[in-house]
Amino acid sequence: MRAAVLEEFGKPLSVRELPDPVLGTGEILVDVVAAPVLPYAAEVFRGERDYLLTLPVVPGAGAVGRVRATGPDATRLAPGDWVLCDPVIRSRDDALTPDITLQGLSARGEGGLFLQRHFGHGAYAEQVLLPTENAIPLGAIDPGDAGRWTALALCLVPYGGLLAADLRPGETVLVSGATGNFGSAGVAVALAMGAACVVAPGRDEAALADLERRFGARVRTVRLTGDDTARLRAAAPGPIDVVLDLLPPSASTGPVRAAAMAVRERGRVVLMGGVGMLGGDDLALPYPWLMRNSVTVRGQWLHPRSANASLIALARAGLLDLGGFAVTEFGLADIAGALDHAASGRTRFALTVVRP
Repeated sequence: MRAAVLEEFGKPLSVRELPDPVLGTGEILVDVVAAPVLPYAAEVFRGERDYLLTLPVVPGAGAVGRVRATGPDATRLAPGDWVLCDPVIRSRDDALTPDITLQGLSARGEGGLFLQRHFGHGAYAEQVLLPTENAIPLGAIDPGDAGRWTALALCLVPYGGLLAADLRPGETVLVSGATGNFGSAGVAVALAMGAACVVAPGRDEAALADLERRFGARVRTVRLTGDDTARLRAAAPGPIDVVLDLLPPSASTGPVRAAAMAVRERGRVVLMGGVGMLGGDDLALPYPWLMRNSVTVRGQWLHPRSANASLIALARAGLLDLGGFAVTEFGLADIAGALDHAASGRTRFALTVVRP
């Protein structure tokens, strides 16, 4: 099969022939039709984000494709079925604290690196090998729309955070980082889940105006100026029930703190951005405020396995409109062009996709 290979951090990916993956028990082999390219993928491949990634590797986290072959334990999937390839691979021998690797992108600790020995290669290839449970049925789709369905891989990140927050219909959500790639998707997902209102802070006035245009009165935008907690609270129609932080590593802790402290008494704050991953100050939240207001703060990395099927259902029902995402596609031979395009500018509701 043809694949794009990262041989060394800081060197361009090379497109070459690799042996086809060998199917085993408990596995699914998928023909990749469309694979999303993250806006920060080039930073990872240059080694700037210090992600745990065993080289050489075929990068690419997640894909939409068609089943080529199934193992003997697959009872529902069949060759030709459309599937969403979930890159979050968990070890099967510890149900409470499984080791995790993010296929084709990163890992959590030594156990995640161990998983990369078998499931390291990602989706920038003609075929990808997955655990059976990571191939999620999509149902029938138009092959020409496969790239647009990769938006699910993007939306799964904020969806995992909102599930962790136990978001309920009618609640008010504040999405910290709302003008970014994951944050703007988080606004769409929160509304699809039934949020009555989403407070969307940011410094990019054009991006804030775009959110208002897309979603109307259910989104209340706030331009950040530096001392913002009171202004965030005032923008909401009532108490803020949930705060979801999705700010990137380049952000400081100030906006995170301002957003978190806008939550109501007994509210929930979920942290799943990248602040502090490349150094900088720790997030300081006042002990008395947390205790006296019974605020819940939790971290969330990625999404639970069950999230895939329920997010697909939201899209199938039309509650999450994938038609709002603009798609730009590249062939595998132009992987360098895809990486440049993904990093070059607009990331809100914009997908860069490789079609092997």
